[in-house]
Amino acid sequence: MINKTQPRTLAGFMELMPNEQILFEQMRQKIEKTYQKFGFLPLDTPILELSEVLLAKAGGETEKQIYRFEKGDTDISMRFDLTVPLAKYVAKNYGNLSFPFRRYQIGKVYRGERTQKGRFREFYQCDIDIVGDGELSIINDAELPSVIYNVFKELGFEDFTICINNRKILNGLFESLNQKENATEILRIIDKIEKIGKDAIIEELEKIEVSKESIEKIMNFIEIDGTNDEKLQKLQDLDIENETFKLGLEELTQVVKYVRLFEVPESNFKVDLTIARGLDYYTGTVYETFLNQYREIGSICSGGRYESLAEFYTDKKLPGVGISIGLTRLFYKLNELNIIKAEKKSVAEVLIVPMIEDLTVPIKIANDLRSNNINAEIFLNDKKLKAKMKYADKLEIPFVIVVGEDEVKSDVVKIKDMITGNEKECQIHNISHLIRLIEKE
Repeated sequence: MINKTQPRTLAGFMELMPNEQILFEQMRQKIEKTYQKFGFLPLDTPILELSEVLLAKAGGETEKQIYRFEKGDTDISMRFDLTVPLAKYVAKNYGNLSFPFRRYQIGKVYRGERTQKGRFREFYQCDIDIVGDGELSIINDAELPSVIYNVFKELGFEDFTICINNRKILNGLFESLNQKENATEILRIIDKIEKIGKDAIIEELEKIEVSKESIEKIMNFIEIDGTNDEKLQKLQDLDIENETFKLGLEELTQVVKYVRLFEVPESNFKVDLTIARGLDYYTGTVYETFLNQYREIGSICSGGRYESLAEFYTDKKLPGVGISIGLTRLFYKLNELNIIKAEKKSVAEVLIVPMIEDLTVPIKIANDLRSNNINAEIFLNDKKLKAKMKYADKLEIPFVIVVGEDEVKSDVVKIKDMITGNEKECQIHNISHLIRLIEKE
């Protein structure tokens, strides 16, 4: 007797039922289709990389989370995001790429995080980046909110906000307060304001010995409110004599101007001075996107501008701007909150049910449907008609065609609409046309 192993899945790895997977694929395809609409080129980099290449920049918490192993004499790591592999790819293929290089990549990444609800060790990221050769116009920063807007509209969302800020404004403010050395730490703290609140932010700033006067100015700054134009004007009115601050304000003003030109509605984007993005490599524009009625989900799409994508691989200056959607986590959260429903149970539009031994005609019908881009499945197992119809009903396949001796002789079949129960007769060679007509009704 064979000892049986209990079938179980590693913690932090998501497996879906077919109906959920269909919905997940529909979301992924809509994101990909929108990326392509904006002219982004597909890219697929290896899941496994040489550790010395992948970890050229890594350190601290990131390095602790990486899956790393040796195979023979080779030290290998699994990719933990899609940005580092992009940096390697651009540096390696620099001479063969056209700049600005616009790429999208949708793929799995791996992080050995402590598992908790909604956090995964294997998850899909959907990234786009625009990489320049030496320079990259600020207008590119304004195009990405347009991509984000179109993605979430395509996914069926209306009430969401793309929050935009500029790291130079924040850095310039800190410089003017003689807090330049603390800038990175202050940014990390500010970035948590949504999660921990104003009082906790003040406490954390006090811990790193920021003066009360400076804390007051920082808090007043990030609490600037009003319309986008009013916020920009209030920033101007601060009269901060710092070149970094002035450049950041100029860039943010330009981004707002062009976001409007890209026809992103005012109700779907705003200047938000609390958005800092914790990662060190963002140097200019930064984005975070929220579903307004479900802020507890956190940012559903984030990113920003960086000055040198591939500095650890090449001396060439390759500035870029990019965004990322964590699709696995987003899907999990939306599903958990019943914002999306996995209702479709089959990808087949038609089930062909043979009631004869000779499958020539049923297969011919299936081939004809498929050649006309209609998904068709043949029930190939020997069951009674009732069991075959139950199968179609359970999977909610819209149409069923039963093929028996009479149908073969007459060259006429009945197409049953499984939703209405109605049947329509049709000559076998005309099935595809009739199904399309029924679908339009």
